[in-house]
Amino acid sequence: MNPPPEPVTPDAEKTPAPDVVPDAAPVPDVAPSPSPASDGGPAPDVAPATAGSAVRATTATPSRVTLRSDIRASWLDGLVALVVTAVVFVILFVRIKSEASSTLTVMPFMADTSAFWMYYLSQAFGWSALLWAWGTVIIGLLISGPRPARLPLSGPRLERLHRTTSLNTIALIVAHALLFAAELIYQDTDAWPSRVGTAVLETFIPGGYNSGTGVWAMPIGQAALYLAIPLGLLFYVRHRIGPKTWRVLHRFVLVVYVLSVWHTLLYGTNVWYGGAFRNTVWLLQLPIAALFLLRLLRPARRSERLASPGAHRGSKAGWGLRLTGRVAAVAIIGVLVAVIASGRDGGRTVPPEDTSSTHVHDD
Repeated sequence: MNPPPEPVTPDAEKTPAPDVVPDAAPVPDVAPSPSPASDGGPAPDVAPATAGSAVRATTATPSRVTLRSDIRASWLDGLVALVVTAVVFVILFVRIKSEASSTLTVMPFMADTSAFWMYYLSQAFGWSALLWAWGTVIIGLLISGPRPARLPLSGPRLERLHRTTSLNTIALIVAHALLFAAELIYQDTDAWPSRVGTAVLETFIPGGYNSGTGVWAMPIGQAALYLAIPLGLLFYVRHRIGPKTWRVLHRFVLVVYVLSVWHTLLYGTNVWYGGAFRNTVWLLQLPIAALFLLRLLRPARRSERLASPGAHRGSKAGWGLRLTGRVAAVAIIGVLVAVIASGRDGGRTVPPEDTSSTHVHDD
C-alpha cells in the first residue's frame, strides 16, 4: 500500500502541501493539496468599500508551513498520544500482574513488574506509535484519494492534523526504541561503558540482537525507524529537492508502515499467538487496504489514472505498473479477509516447550 501524493486540480498539478509520516513503526503518509498560502503564494485580502473610501486590495504576507510551526502545532495531538500511551501501559501492567498476558507464557521471569516496568513502557510506546502511524495513513489516504463528502474537519485542518500525527508518530517510535535501550542498560550488570555499548548494539545496529525472534524482528523495526525519520522530514525540504523527487521518495513511507506492522506481529509479545489481539491487528489493516484501492481507482492526479495505454502522457510501462498496483491491492484485501476469517496467519499457535530462557528479551 503506497501512500498517494497530494490532490491536484484537473488543470494543473500543485506543489504539495506539508506533510510527514513515520514506524515504524513508525509508520506512511500522504501529501495534502496545498493552499496558495501554504505554497508560498500570495493570499489576496480585499478591504470592503465604505462610503467616501476607495476599494483597496492588499496582499497578505506569504506563510509557508515549516517544521517549526508544525512542531508547535502538534502539542495537543502529542498530549493525546501520551495519554493513550499511559492507558496502554496500565493495561499491559494489569495483564502482567493478573498473569493474563501471553508474554509470560514464554518469559515467565518477566512477571516481576518492578524489574521490567521499563520494558512494558517501551511496549506501550510501540503500540501507540503503531496506532498513530495507522491514523496518519488513514488521514493521508482520505486527503489524496476520493474524499468523502462530509468530514468533521475542513481540508486545511485535516492536512494540519495529518502533519502533526506524522511528527508525533516519529516521536513515539524514537521513544519506543530509546526505552528499549534504557531497559537493556538497567538490566545489565556490567560496567557502564559496556552496558551502553551493548544496548546501542542490540537496539540500533542491525544484526546486533542475536536472540530468538529478535534476530529478524529487530532489524525490521530498525529499518522502519531509519526510514521513517528521513522520509517524514523530507517534506520540509521538498522545495530544494523538487516536488516530483519528493513525491517519488514519499511513496516509500508505506514501506515504513508495513515494516512496523511486521515488527509488531513478529515481536509483540502481546500478539504472539492467534486470538483476539492478533486478529485485531489484521482487522485494522482492512480500512487502509480499502482506502488504498479507492485511491488507486480514483487518484487525484490525472497522470495516475488508469486510462487505456497511450490515452495520456506516460509510458506503457507506467500504465502496466498502475494496473499491477490495482490488482495487488485487490489481492491484499482478499488475503486480509482470509486471515481474519480463519484466524491463521502462519504465526505462533502454541507456546514453546522450553520457557527457561533468562535473556531479558529472549523468545
